Amino acid sequence: MSALSFDFKKILKKFRENAKITQEEMADELNITQSHVSKYERGRKVIDLETFIRWAQVTNSEVQAAAILFGTDVCAQAAQLMTLVPAFTGGLFNWML
Repeated sequence: MSALSFDFKKILKKFRENAKITQEEMADELNITQSHVSKYERGRKVIDLETFIRWAQVTNSEVQAAAILFGTDVCAQAAQLMTLVPAFTGGLFNWML
C-alpha cells in the first residue's frame, strides 16, 4: 500500500490523540494556528512533507510515519540492518588491531 492511499487526516489525528496532545498544543509545537491543525485533521488542507515529519516527531510517531511513507518492508529491513551495525563495527575494529 503506498503512502498516497492512506487517509492522512485520520493518521494525523490518531498520532496527536495517542500522544495526548491537544490541537492547541500541536499548533504551538508546529508554530502554526490551531485552525491549521484542525484543517489538516479534517482533510480540508493538505499537509506538506516537512510538517508531516515534524508532526510525527512531536507525537513520537516517527516509526509509524516511516512505515507509512516507505512501507513496512523497508522499515523492517532497516531495523534488521541496525542490529548488524554493532557486530560489523566491532569485527572491523578487531580486524584493525
